[in-house]
Amino acid sequence: MATPARSSRLRAWLLEGLTDQRHKQQQQPETAHEGRPWWRVMCLTGLDYFSTLGYQPGIAALAAGLLSPLATIVLVVLTLLGALPVYRRVAEESPHGEGSIAMLERLLSFWKGKLFVLTLLGFAATDFLITITLSAADATAHMVENPHLTSTLNGHQVLITLILIALLGGVFLKGFSEAIGVAVVLVFSYLALNVVVIAVGLWQVVNEPHVITDWKQALITEHGNPFMMIAIALVVFPKLALGLSGFETGVAVMPHVQGSPDDAEAKPAGRIRGTKKLLTTAAVIMSVFLITSSFVTTLLIPADAFKAGGEANGRALAYLAHEHLGSAFGTVYDVSTICILWFAGASAMAGLLNLMPRYLPRYGMAPHWARALRPMVIVFTLVAFLVTWLFDADVDAQGGAYATGVLVLITSAAVAVTIAARKAGERGWTIGFGIISAVFIYTTAVNVAERPDGVKIGACFIAGIMALSLLSRLARVFELRVTHIEFDDMAERFIRDTANRTIRFIANEPDNRDFEEYRQKKAQIRADNDIPAEDDVMFVEVTVLDASEFESGMRVRGEVLHDRYRVLTLESSSIPNALAAFLLHVRDETGQRPHIYFEWTEGNPMANFFRFFLFGQGEVAPVTREVIREAEPDRSRRPHVHAG
Repeated sequence: MATPARSSRLRAWLLEGLTDQRHKQQQQPETAHEGRPWWRVMCLTGLDYFSTLGYQPGIAALAAGLLSPLATIVLVVLTLLGALPVYRRVAEESPHGEGSIAMLERLLSFWKGKLFVLTLLGFAATDFLITITLSAADATAHMVENPHLTSTLNGHQVLITLILIALLGGVFLKGFSEAIGVAVVLVFSYLALNVVVIAVGLWQVVNEPHVITDWKQALITEHGNPFMMIAIALVVFPKLALGLSGFETGVAVMPHVQGSPDDAEAKPAGRIRGTKKLLTTAAVIMSVFLITSSFVTTLLIPADAFKAGGEANGRALAYLAHEHLGSAFGTVYDVSTICILWFAGASAMAGLLNLMPRYLPRYGMAPHWARALRPMVIVFTLVAFLVTWLFDADVDAQGGAYATGVLVLITSAAVAVTIAARKAGERGWTIGFGIISAVFIYTTAVNVAERPDGVKIGACFIAGIMALSLLSRLARVFELRVTHIEFDDMAERFIRDTANRTIRFIANEPDNRDFEEYRQKKAQIRADNDIPAEDDVMFVEVTVLDASEFESGMRVRGEVLHDRYRVLTLESSSIPNALAAFLLHVRDETGQRPHIYFEWTEGNPMANFFRFFLFGQGEVAPVTREVIREAEPDRSRRPHVHAG
């Protein structure tokens, strides 16, 4: 049985990120130029991107056959002229790592905006979590298929994959800096080994020119003229969409990119420049590797070896490493591939840890501990365990969901930057981004039509996020939900004037705000509650701005209406929570326990509760009292709530 001291230490360790975050908010906020050099962060985000070399040439060969190099060129063109410009613009529009999701969130308000964001978060979770599980499963496949390990490891794929995922989670429990340090070593070593393998492959092609002649002849025999080849390449390239992964992660981890000392927090120009370098460098490097690897693997590997069960299935470059550089080098290459595929989940984990705590707690759709790093790492690791078990660590079974998540996020980013360019009056960019959006919409539609399992898996993630989010929001519905309160000069004067006598407020739902409305309301409340005629009262009115917002600041304005009625106006996302926060603030400022008077709300109590849950109003009096009760455990210090 754990002692209280051990439990306290464990809790402090788990919530260390949350504690640090609060300390930063209260003490010294992080400046915009803090972070790490862009090339180091590129190694973290590039883990997912570069690791696709482990299986992308094989996927291209299976999808396009002899046309694999041409289809790969189409993919590279879409990368450099489509995805790259889109995400360079996303980096400008959301420099704090919110990504394209935040850009689209700003276009929609109220619940439709929240539900739309939750849907995109569902696809993001699909992309990032399947990246973790698929990469670990593919690392396991490379491990099991190594000639020296096959007899020992075969049949234990699920267990090995679970161990790799657990090790990945352990790295993030240790700390983010460790993850970046490991990423730098893995990326540089893996890319260097690939340079060797591809260079040797190109040397083989140069020394055996007949392979090019044979390839050209086979192309003409199979496809006829060049125009037909191009047409087929354009049709099949959506199957190569996994080669586009990594862009959303690149902008998601922007807060970790080092900026300039003179960066402004609102628009950190240095950080934006660094992120653009990150995105461009990664895209150019990967484009070169994709084209050259596709070329040498198509020309040097027999077509049957790419098929399921073949020696090059899912490991084309590893096949060439063993075939042309010997077993020793091939094993070193396998080890490097296994490591980078395993750790490719680190870039996905970084994306999850940036996106989910950024949105869900702000929507009231996750507990407070969701803002801390370590509990979220544990949650994501457990979900990855479940996905691995459900898919039996099968790489092919997860490929559809992975591609769908990648394409939906890129498509949403393309649409977001198109809208942003149109709002900025940039006609040329609007047309360009519009064309890119159309291409990605087509690519996504083709992928979904051919692999509908991806949408089904994404729908499961979306349904899970929405169900858990709504349950969490329901559980937190009686929290104060007001982050800070600001009084204008008139409101402060009203409170000061009443600080030395009984403070009485009348909750009023504003209608016409004419003289007769306030006169009748005041008379009714005095009669219902026996308030002495000589006691002063003030009106409090709450305007609901966006009831779907969970947390927000509140500004209190004071005004005198009709030369006699003092009215305090509050703007918030929920009437009861705003009134409760206001009353507690007045109590703390004056040392008096204020009184507030309500009319009972007409109608069904359950219907009124759902009006409060969804629209921030409804059963105001009892909910205000309950919010106060939850916020102030000492009954003798609670403001008085009256209803009559």
